[in-house]
Amino acid sequence: MLSRVTNQTIMASAQRNLQSSAAQLAKAQSQAMSLKVMDRPSDNPMAAAASLQVRAQAAAADQYGRNIDNGTSWLATIDTAMSNTNSLLNQVRDLTVQGGNGSLNQAAKDVLAGQLDSLKTDLLNQANTKFMGRNVFAGNSDATAAFVQTSAPGTGTSTVTYTGTPGAIVERRIGPDTTVRVDADGDAIFGSKGAAGSVFSLLDSIASDLRKGLDPTAHLTEVDARMTTVRGQQADMGARQAQILKAKDTNVELQGSLEANRAGIEDLDLGKAILDLQLQQVNYQAALAVTAKVLPQTLMDFLR
Repeated sequence: MLSRVTNQTIMASAQRNLQSSAAQLAKAQSQAMSLKVMDRPSDNPMAAAASLQVRAQAAAADQYGRNIDNGTSWLATIDTAMSNTNSLLNQVRDLTVQGGNGSLNQAAKDVLAGQLDSLKTDLLNQANTKFMGRNVFAGNSDATAAFVQTSAPGTGTSTVTYTGTPGAIVERRIGPDTTVRVDADGDAIFGSKGAAGSVFSLLDSIASDLRKGLDPTAHLTEVDARMTTVRGQQADMGARQAQILKAKDTNVELQGSLEANRAGIEDLDLGKAILDLQLQQVNYQAALAVTAKVLPQTLMDFLR
């Protein structure tokens, strides 16, 4: 039995085909404007899932990059402060050697003692170095200063106290399983008033000996030990800087690789997008022309 194809059936089929062709043209236009393969996840669920995974990895790599930059700045600030500290200690040593000159009178020794007091203030400033409002020598302490100087009324002396928390360090995560310490142990480098070998108490002792007319060169061993400590800590800073710079190079390579993966999944080549758009436009125009020719005539066609 033969089925009869009515005019309404032919027109409905033509309309569906035209709508399908128009939808493909609209998709090509959208892709040409956005240069993206997918307008929505439903276009390609597997590619969308892969894209989300790559984007999550890229976001993590970006955060590691920010952590690396922040850690680099911390370590650079500490390195500068420790270089200045080493220079100040060299001046302390020179003054101590000068103070041992037996030909100096008491007035000259008092001048040297005054210079040592000034150097102590400079060392205190270095010990309280900050980066973005944080004390780089006080660990994770939120104190205003890493070292606080308190004057004793009526004695002319002062006490320097360390405010950091022993063992509390500042770290930055520079990789999925890698962290690096970005602060320095101020108590080990400068020492608190109560600790043996404190740099501040050492300067007080040298200045006191000079004011008493004594030979301060007995403290040279302590000065040299303090300078050795500073250089050792600075070498440790250098090792951490090398580690974090290597991590930065690795992270930059990873970011480039992830961006290439993302582009391969999401991005559309401009030339291909334009070619596809022109092809869909030609197809749609051809479909319109063919449909206009093959659709049966209506009563309006006879009345014209």
